[in-house]
Amino acid sequence: MTILRIFGHRALPFFGFAVLLSACAAGTQVTRVQDLSENADTPYKKILIIALLSSYDGRRYLEKEVALQLAELGTDAVASTTMMNTMTPVTRKTFLAMVEEIGADAVLITQILSAETDAKIKTARPEATYNIRPTYYYNVWSVDLTEYVEPAGVEYAHSLALATQLYAVSTREAVWGIEAKFKIIQEVDQAWSYSVFPDQAKVISRQLSKDGLIAR
Repeated sequence: MTILRIFGHRALPFFGFAVLLSACAAGTQVTRVQDLSENADTPYKKILIIALLSSYDGRRYLEKEVALQLAELGTDAVASTTMMNTMTPVTRKTFLAMVEEIGADAVLITQILSAETDAKIKTARPEATYNIRPTYYYNVWSVDLTEYVEPAGVEYAHSLALATQLYAVSTREAVWGIEAKFKIIQEVDQAWSYSVFPDQAKVISRQLSKDGLIAR
C-alpha cells in the first residue's frame, strides 16, 4: 500500500513547479511541490493523519506528533494508528472506512520519498597521561607517558526526504503538497531514534497553517 492509491489515482512523485519555502526545524529544507488548489474547501476542520512508513512504531510516533501539533493550532486531527493495530491491513478500504467513521473532511498523508546513507570513519585523538617522579639525581626526573587511543568509529549521515500531501475528501483529490529534506547523524553504536519526528511534525503543521489549509 502506498500513498499513490488511497483515493484511487496517482499523485506522486511530484512533478511541475516546485517552490523552495524555507530552511527550518534543525536544518529541514521545505519545498512546496503542489500549490493550494483554487477549488480547495479550506480551512479543513477534521483531518485523518496517515504516515506510510515501514515500521508501525514509526508510523504511530509520527502520526501522534502531527496530530498533537495540529491540535495546538486548533485543528481536530486523528492519527490512523489510533484506529488500527499491527494486524490491520494497510489498504485503501481501511483508510476510507476511517474517513467515514470520524467524519474527516481531509486526509494528510506522509511517506518517505527518498533515503540515502553515507558512512565515514572517525578517528579519535590520543589521550596522553604523564606520570612525573623525582629521582635520586639532582634536577633529573622520571617521566612515564601513557597514551590511550580509542578505536576508530563509524558515523552515519542519513539524508531523508518526506513527502506530504493533503487530500480533500469531497473531491478525493490532492489539493496541496510539500517535500521536507533533512539529515540525521548517527554513531555506529547508537540505536535508531524517532527523535526527529517532533521537528518534522512542526514543519508539516506550520506549513499547513501558513498556506491557509487550516484555521489560523
